[in-house]
Amino acid sequence: MKKLLYITGLAMALATTGLAQQIPQYSQYMMNSYVLNPAFTGMNDYWEVKSNNRLNWIGITDAPRTFILSAHGPFRKYNMGMGVTIFSDVTGPTSRTGAHISYAYHLKLSPKLRLGMGLSIGILQFRIDGTKVDLYTQGDPAFPNAVMSAYSADATFGLNLQHKNFIVGFSAPQIIGNKLAFDNGEGDGSSALSRHYMFMGAYTFRIKNFGIMPNVLLKYVHPVPPQFDAGVRFDYKEQFWVGATYRHDDAVSFMGGLMFRDFLLIGYSYDMNTSNLSNYSDGSHEVMIGVRFKPWKKKAVLDAAAGENAPVQTTP
Repeated sequence: MKKLLYITGLAMALATTGLAQQIPQYSQYMMNSYVLNPAFTGMNDYWEVKSNNRLNWIGITDAPRTFILSAHGPFRKYNMGMGVTIFSDVTGPTSRTGAHISYAYHLKLSPKLRLGMGLSIGILQFRIDGTKVDLYTQGDPAFPNAVMSAYSADATFGLNLQHKNFIVGFSAPQIIGNKLAFDNGEGDGSSALSRHYMFMGAYTFRIKNFGIMPNVLLKYVHPVPPQFDAGVRFDYKEQFWVGATYRHDDAVSFMGGLMFRDFLLIGYSYDMNTSNLSNYSDGSHEVMIGVRFKPWKKKAVLDAAAGENAPVQTTP
């Protein structure tokens, strides 16, 4: 019962106040940085589709569950990229669902250095099922015994400096900061989307076939003190990797994954709680699955209809 009251109270706080991080978090952020920063849209030379599925705080009733599906890729001729993201974040009687489209322009600063500037826009739905909430004061007009919804426009701005060996990025999710008015007619619209600020950095050291990548993610939303994730990833030929991340005052994550034939990507992470939640939870699990679509390359082929070799131009 104590665990149920704890998680229900936390879910209500996240849904109705602007005093905590409101956007979904996940551990394998270095493997899908696009969902945090639209400047990564189309930064690579292939299109990719990725799915992140996260189960938080195993053992706690109504703990958060997050699903993210993203797809993006480049239009090299125009030095730009486009993409789309949909997600669902459910915590007990509350949920947050959204969809975004993104655009990024890539400016070539040198043969090995590019600056990405991105913007994503979309719509969010916040939903609270009042029938599943037990109030201390029955009849509280702030939480009627009904399902309440609120909709809001949303936008994220991002910058990313990318080199062969390092990346440095900044993003500002929920930059509009819209207020929320639930459709029950009782609210005053005082709940709002808090502006978030994120800084990401990583550097890769190459030693023959092995790579070592220390990385950091800094997060800030007023008035909560800044938080950070700091980790390191080891890979072999960029085909297999293992790593670990420390999330400040929250958890230690252990992860691993593989890339099959430069097409299918599979990743897994396990979060071991370091906060008081460790007394109630067995940790969190996250699974990522992705596919890459490389650009098609034309090759010289036999013209069967003419019965002779037909010259075909090749593209890089």
